[in-house]
Amino acid sequence: MGNLSQGIGRADAALPVALNKRSGVAYQAGIGPHTESETTTLALAAVADAMPAIQREVPYPTIPRSRCDLVISEGEGWAIEIKMLRLMGDNGKPNDNMLMHILSPYPAHRSALTDCTKLRESGFATRVAVVIFGYDYPDWPMDPAIEAFTVLAGLTARLEPCEPATFDNLVHPVHQRGRAFGWEVLPLT
Repeated sequence: MGNLSQGIGRADAALPVALNKRSGVAYQAGIGPHTESETTTLALAAVADAMPAIQREVPYPTIPRSRCDLVISEGEGWAIEIKMLRLMGDNGKPNDNMLMHILSPYPAHRSALTDCTKLRESGFATRVAVVIFGYDYPDWPMDPAIEAFTVLAGLTARLEPCEPATFDNLVHPVHQRGRAFGWEVLPLT
């Protein structure tokens, strides 16, 4: 978690500017408005010197059309799915459909919740984990969504949590601070 949160801070310091996918209009500077994939790429690149060898978008052995966000081959290895929790938009208004990406029980939504099952059945000969990183806001902290995720995921898997890592003092006026949470996903029994 520490490498990801450090990477978010370092990438943010470079003042990256994301573009609206539909209109092409630039958002305000900072890492906050970037997509989950863009944020992950920028953050990992910012700490590449401290990271083990990683692969991105690796096909699942049992579901070759599906791709795992991050695979670390060193040691026992890890297959990791990453999700972003950004409850506010660039304009400071609530992003009402964001919880679907974390809590939806429907596989078509590819949520963090369904990633737990997908990872356990993946066929990867490594340890598997889910990481959720996101932003905290004064009236919209991440805690209720993270607690809901752990309760729901705990119905079908045993989650071994890691200590969350924080990042703050980001340049974007809305997305200024956040945390990264991670859980090793184990069989329920």
